[in-house]
Parts: sequence; structure tokens; C-alpha cells
Amino acid sequence: MILKVIQADITAIEVDAIVNAANSSLLGGSGVDGAIHRKGGIQILEACKAILAKQGKCKVGEAVITTAGNLPSKYVIHTVGPVWNQGGIEKEQLLTNCYLNSMNMAIENEIKTIGFPNISTGIYKFPKELAAKIAIETVRSFVDSSKLQEVMFVCFDLENFELYKKLLKQ
Repeated sequence: MILKVIQADITAIEVDAIVNAANSSLLGGSGVDGAIHRKGGIQILEACKAILAKQGKCKVGEAVITTAGNLPSKYVIHTVGPVWNQGGIEKEQLLTNCYLNSMNMAIENEIKTIGFPNISTGIYKFPKELAAKIAIETVRSFVDSSKLQEVMFVCFDLENFELYKKLLKQ
């Protein structure tokens, strides 16, 4: 499994699946979530509504999968990251679960290439360096990684891009 980092708009990359840092309603929001829903189109929204009707809201740390609609990827894996607030080990475990459950969803759907945004580091205020460490360590230690060919960390901002570059070299 190849791990790499790029600075780009996650809605424009060509991979089998991109991960959406969603909110529990799955109906779109701000940041990466809003961008994915806007650019992906109505197909993503309709698929999310069907999931909501079937199971209700998506809990923090869990993941669901939909079509990618008009995006260049085939799928969108939606995961709900934790809001940092005062932080703590529980929040770190919930963020770890976002990556684990997204990777498991990828394996279940025979996805070979996946792009992750910087989950919870925007309006949810998770400290960027801690979030990057959790993301990289979780992906590196993923048990079933032999089925994934490439995991890409897609950083929209320069600060996250530099953090991931530094941590991936260690």
C-alpha cells in the first residue's frame, strides 16, 4: 500500500473513493462536506437521504458509502468526525474510528485507491498535528491494507500539507 500526500481539492482527484468529512445528517454542510455535495450533485444527496431513511443519522466515527455522482471518483465514503471542544482520549478514538471504518468500507467495496481529507480539522477544531498523526498511524497499522493499493491524504491548505509531508517522512 502506497501512502502519499497532495495539496488539492478532494472533489477533483481521480481515485476509486474519496472520504467526506460529513455531519451526522449526511445532508451536506460547510467545508469539504459542502463542496462534495455541491460538485457531486443530486445523486449524492438522494443516496444520503436513502441511508437516513434506512438507518437514521450517522454516528460520530461511523462510515457509510454512496455514489460519487458527478465527481471523478466512483464512491464517496461519508464519515462523521468528532468535534474537539476540550478534546481528550475519547475524541482521539472517535477520529481513529473514522479512518478505520472508512478503510473497512473501502475493503468491503473492493476499492483500491482512496483519498482522505483532513477530518475534523476545520470547523470541528481538532488540532491539526494530532489529527495528522492519528490519520497516518491508523492507516499505516490497518490490518487489511494488502487490498488497498494507494491511500492519499488530500490537504486543501498548506499547513496540513506540510504537516503530512513531515510526518510521512518519519
